[in-house]
Order: sequence, then structure tokens, then C-alpha cells
Amino acid sequence: MSALKILVIPGSLRTGSLNAKLAAAAAHELAQAGAEVTRISLSDFPLPIYDGDLQTRSGVPKNAVNLKRMMSVHHGVLIVSPEYNSSVPPLVKNAIDWVSRVQDSHETRGEVFRGRAFAIAAASENRLGGVRCLAALRLILTACHALVIPNQLALPFASAAYDDMDRLKHPADIEAMGALARQLIDISQRMM
Repeated sequence: MSALKILVIPGSLRTGSLNAKLAAAAAHELAQAGAEVTRISLSDFPLPIYDGDLQTRSGVPKNAVNLKRMMSVHHGVLIVSPEYNSSVPPLVKNAIDWVSRVQDSHETRGEVFRGRAFAIAAASENRLGGVRCLAALRLILTACHALVIPNQLALPFASAAYDDMDRLKHPADIEAMGALARQLIDISQRMM
């Protein structure tokens, strides 16, 4: 059996992002649990705002194709997203919109979402920890026919959640991260 591969996508490009920090902590946890982990930045896949007319004129941008192909070589995907105005930020939504339009000749459109397990997490300074974003993100991914695992992680008061090594320090957060990682690995292995 090939090694289980998990792709971790932070949904923030901001310097010092609490969500990029959570993505790094998640990548470490997934690797400790035996997964082969790839953590990317969406800055490596710049995309224009989705526009159907642009797609008709120019086709799907090469970076959307590249991001879709990056997703397709992994068995599971973890998206760690900030919350903007109680929802998903444009960077994350736009990436999903473009990737959902990539269709290689041997597959149906959006097939990349159906072939692997997805997990979601968010970090926020407020007491809800991005839970409203996670509800919206779950809805978007399931509309793309993705299997989104039941466990999710909403990390409240995130600037105070890490130790000096940028690892989660509160037992409840550590336990939630471990449960998310185990479930993503388990479901991804069953889908291999």
C-alpha cells in the first residue's frame, strides 16, 4: 500500500496568520500520526476572481489546473481558513470555485472533490474560533460533492493558543487536533 498523503491548505496569506500557524501545527500532527504531508500556500497558485465570461474566453487558468492536480495526488485535504464577516474569505472560495471547474479528459468536472476526504479547521481571536466560517466552508465543499469528515477544529482566542514552539498548548485544543488528524487519516485510508 502506498503512503497516505495529506495536503494542508492554509486559507490565509497574511504575515503572522493565526490560520497559517494552525495549518503548520496540523501538518506536524498529521506527520506524527504517520501521514506524508504537503503544506502549500495559495500564493503559489494566484488566480483571478472567478468569472464565467473569463473562463469562456480564456479557459480555466493554469494555476487552477495545477492546484487541482496537487489535490488529486493526495488522499486527504485539510483546509484551514480564517473567518471573514462570519463566512469564508474570498481567497478560499475563489480557489474552490476555480478548482471545481477543472476537468481533465478522463474525468467528470469536480471529480477531485469526490475522490478524497476533506477536513476543515479555523483559528480566530474571538470566542467562536471561526465556527461560522466552518459551517459555510462545509456547505461549499459538500455542494462540490466532497466528503467532509465530521470532526472539525474551531480554535478560539488563537493568539494565546500556542507555546514557544508554535504547538498548541491547551489540552482541549491538543485533543481536538488529534481527533481531527486521526479521523482524516482513517477516512482517507478507507477511500484509498
